[in-house]
Amino acid sequence: MRAAREVRERLEATREAARRTLLAAYDGGAFRGALSSSPLSTATAVIALELRRRAHPAEERDLAAPIRDGVAWLRDRAGPDGGFGDTVDSPSNVSTTALAWAALGLADDARSTAVAGDAARWIERHAGGTDERSLARALAERYGGDLTFSVPILTACALAGRFGDRPEAWRAFPALPFELAAFPRRWFRRLGIPVVSYALPALIALGQVRHARAPSRNPAARLARSLARRRTLSLLEEIQPANGGFLEATPLTAFVLMSLVGIGRGGAVVARRATEFLIASARDDGSWPIDTNLDTWTTTLAVKALAAGGAARPVEDARAAEIVRWLLDQQGAAEHPYTLAAPGAWAWTDLPGGVPDADDTPGALLALRILAGDSSEVRVRAVEGVRWLVDLANRDGGVPTFCRGFGKLPFDRSSPDLTAHALRAWRAWRDDLDPPLRRRVDAARAAAVRYLTATQAEDGTWTPLWFGNQGAPREENPLYGTAQVVLALLDEVGDDARAREAAARAVRWIVAAQADDGGFGGAPGTPPSVEETGVALLALAEARRREETAPLVPDRAIFAAAEHLASTTRDGAAFPAAPIGLYFARLWYAERLYPVLFALAGLESASLAIER
Repeated sequence: MRAAREVRERLEATREAARRTLLAAYDGGAFRGALSSSPLSTATAVIALELRRRAHPAEERDLAAPIRDGVAWLRDRAGPDGGFGDTVDSPSNVSTTALAWAALGLADDARSTAVAGDAARWIERHAGGTDERSLARALAERYGGDLTFSVPILTACALAGRFGDRPEAWRAFPALPFELAAFPRRWFRRLGIPVVSYALPALIALGQVRHARAPSRNPAARLARSLARRRTLSLLEEIQPANGGFLEATPLTAFVLMSLVGIGRGGAVVARRATEFLIASARDDGSWPIDTNLDTWTTTLAVKALAAGGAARPVEDARAAEIVRWLLDQQGAAEHPYTLAAPGAWAWTDLPGGVPDADDTPGALLALRILAGDSSEVRVRAVEGVRWLVDLANRDGGVPTFCRGFGKLPFDRSSPDLTAHALRAWRAWRDDLDPPLRRRVDAARAAAVRYLTATQAEDGTWTPLWFGNQGAPREENPLYGTAQVVLALLDEVGDDARAREAAARAVRWIVAAQADDGGFGGAPGTPPSVEETGVALLALAEARRREETAPLVPDRAIFAAAEHLASTTRDGAAFPAAPIGLYFARLWYAERLYPVLFALAGLESASLAIER
């Protein structure tokens, strides 16, 4: 009993420290985190800005400093094996190493040349050579049929001069069919475009530079692409956000800029805005993150974490009102010019480059339910978000990220973690809907449960789309995915026997996945992290509070996970962030607030479970 009492005291101390840390990140309606600096982003920015500097010498004064600082930062982040990883805590991979090799090759100092030589040797060991064909094969192995990232990487290396100035080198990698972008965008899902829906700017810009350097040998394709150049470049300008950053993403914006420079369009409006975005996005230390911020996402996670302990008022009334107003201001009010998404949804950021998606929309709906569920204005706005999510669901009952039925590539197909999140949001607002929409939501919920039970692996797990683990098999994170689905199915177990059985299998798997020290990694046997332990603790504590699943969760699992969090964070004194986030195309990142958010949510729910 004394040991249990001591754990409770440590739990409370750590929980209070996590709350203080999270509340310190609050600023004007949002909880603002910080994404890790990215060697991949920094390399792409350096390449794009250096190519622009060479093509436009008059801009030397504006471009010299960010290029110089970016090269210095990148040079100092090479791994001991000579390669580069997506974060400074990530193992080397062929994508980031190839881009760093290309970027450092544009520098004219001896140290950069030496580091680039080490990177080249890493590529030779792992890809079989630094020639275009070897790299194309290695990238195809990494990304499969998804050309969203492999073609941009090869294009960057080619523009940086790493393959020489031979048309044959350009023919070693696929030509993106940018002419398809001239068709109405509502046709895209039928055209079989080999990149995901969010990559339209890359399709246009990279397709054009490939066409300029090595036109198709097929006369019809060559003619079609030549005729589509002007229209697709106009479309690129139409869909560019006001601040110049496509998706607020440094890599995507840099790929567009370097491609435009590569076809002699460096003076175009799109290129100028992209340059301004990259300069403004550079950090003081010379690095770039993968994206400007995830402030909408971290804010909704914060509200849910603060409310996980069952508090009727998770934040003071004045601050709650401020958060509600901030979230309402982020809701899309018109059709999105990029993906043609209908009004009513939320993106991950409050900045103009964000795109409405099916993870941030349910996150916002749940946060608004917690903070202002009785507000008539909030109810009206929530109905719009609920309807948007129902309209997005695929025929299989699952929910994709951006666009319904667009394709089978990642981010466009149904995903368990997104479906689970939408399921929770639908249930939270069901009773506030008019009868027609309520019937649609009930049908969507039933279909979502069918999708989730059908996609559960034999061992009881689900694999998420947006989170991974660098040390787990296939770099997947079944712990995160399974925990998110459990949170959704626990609300359905009283109504659906399939949900009850699926949730039970999943809870058993989570309990069995706990390490001897009480922590959790992305999969059994992987090193624990604060984030993953917090996510697992939340799922187990919520299951412990449900009559149907309570017997499956022993008290020791709750106590051990809570004590692991207390020990790892030194009773809340420090929250080390792990690179478990997956951005587009398997690009890893860490977020400063993730360990705080996930640990707090787990500890809040565990505190309530222990009391009961």
